[in-house]
Amino acid sequence: MPTESLSDLPEASPEVVEIERALTRVTYLSTRARQHDRLMALAGVPLDRAAVALLRQIADSEPLRPGELAQRLGVEASHVTRTVQQLQRAGYVSRVPDPDDRRAQRIQLTDAGREAVGRIRQAGAQGMQLALAEWRPEELRQLAALFHRMVDDFLAYTIEEDAGREADEAPLTTG
Repeated sequence: MPTESLSDLPEASPEVVEIERALTRVTYLSTRARQHDRLMALAGVPLDRAAVALLRQIADSEPLRPGELAQRLGVEASHVTRTVQQLQRAGYVSRVPDPDDRRAQRIQLTDAGREAVGRIRQAGAQGMQLALAEWRPEELRQLAALFHRMVDDFLAYTIEEDAGREADEAPLTTG
């Protein structure tokens, strides 16, 4: 349960309001079903958006347990289980024993999965290259650096917020 309300938060600056608006537009454009279908056709990979998000997450980390994948993607574990089964049947992922607990399993990409992620990323980058063709290389470097910085700050804020929430929810002990 959130412990803060909007009235508890500081007022957003006009610059932050504009950033939020721009991110909302980018998110809308990048998550449209038509855009996804076009990207998958270019990449030659017949997967839905959930499967692509999971493949990308696995590609960006070491093999993870399904619960860890669900946490990183912010979805229910049952969604990850179904999607992993779909990806496993298609030959994109496999299950491997967890070296820390042999009873548990981790999900890793197969060679076909690595190839699919590569094609998806290539198709996405080529589309972005066309859209940003008029930008100077220095502008692109600045944008990339600022995006990475923003994501890192978002992640740091989320971790701090989650840690604070867990501390608030911890049971009191008497001793």
